Amino acid sequence: MISSHVRMEFAPERTAKVNNLLQQIEKKVFAGQRLTKEEGLALMECKDLLFLGRLAREIKLRHSGRKIFFNVNFHINLTNICVSECRFCAFGVRKESGKAYFMTLEDILQKIAKSLPESATELHIVSGLHPDQPFDYYLEVIDTLHRRYPGIHLKAFTAVEINYFAEISGLSIREVLLKLKHAGLGSMPGGGAEVFSPRIRGMLCPGKATGERWLEIMETAHDLGIRTNATMLFGHLETNEERIDHLISLRDLQDKTGGFQSFVPLAFHPENTSLSEIKPVSAYEKLKMIAVSRLMLDNFDHIKAYWVMLGVSLAQIALEFGADDLDGTVVKEKITHAAGAKTKEGISMDELLELIFSAGYLPVERDTLYHELKIFRKRDCQCCPE
Repeated sequence: MISSHVRMEFAPERTAKVNNLLQQIEKKVFAGQRLTKEEGLALMECKDLLFLGRLAREIKLRHSGRKIFFNVNFHINLTNICVSECRFCAFGVRKESGKAYFMTLEDILQKIAKSLPESATELHIVSGLHPDQPFDYYLEVIDTLHRRYPGIHLKAFTAVEINYFAEISGLSIREVLLKLKHAGLGSMPGGGAEVFSPRIRGMLCPGKATGERWLEIMETAHDLGIRTNATMLFGHLETNEERIDHLISLRDLQDKTGGFQSFVPLAFHPENTSLSEIKPVSAYEKLKMIAVSRLMLDNFDHIKAYWVMLGVSLAQIALEFGADDLDGTVVKEKITHAAGAKTKEGISMDELLELIFSAGYLPVERDTLYHELKIFRKRDCQCCPE
């Protein structure tokens, strides 16, 4: 039954209504039933974090048991030059900025040759919306990398980038995706979703693809057999209702296509952005959002605790709040660190294994499409003697 110490901070009649909803939610979770928007809002208003974690953990165990997934990946951010000028972004700059950079194909190949981990199975490629580079540049990057590293999966370009490629090339979204898939694109990351609310996008990123457009692009990708992730950037100007609406929009599309692999709740880092006055998201709120995401997205197999944003310690705790994936070794991540993330830019496999084992779970190395490559035992980890 529901925890007797659930704490609410509302008028008595509101408290009673929310507590009744929480009792209903608990029954529905254990019965495997879908939660409504009203129930999602009740979860967002619930102050009992351990209650939320217990329910979310129940769902996680149903989806993936005691397995915690990770992969060995390598991030490449082609350029930080961007026309979008989103208020929440600390990464993008104008091309005349002294911090601006752009990677030629030769730059990319040299970077990979120098730093790619031998065991890497994925190249994760995203960038700013460059004002001068043609779509052919991005096609050439994918084609060259696919031919040079045929055994490595190319996860590249957010829906926002795909929308921009269509604008600069005059091609349809479908044509852009088909050309990229033919060149070697394997899947897409889930960035650029931010919060779908038109109110939020009007304030924070009016020059970026709308939430409806993002969903349309992902649906097209799924129809073409391109699997994707999904994200939400939370902790800035959005309301609880806008968060839940975002999750339900993702859930609805997943019902239709089944093309989403994982959901990644991303906490906003205000440092070095034009919203630097906003208080950073607390650990409590990060864990709550992970738990609520796991409870609302019943048709998503995986919820990521992205350690680059959360930090290693909080990511480990998130495994008790519904998360079952830690992303990867993530060598040289730039976007979150530009916004003040204090985490390392990469983490070793042994560190990941120790993190998972010490939390009482079973580490599983996966590829990008969640094929299990290796289930680890403690004897495989130098940090975890049996």
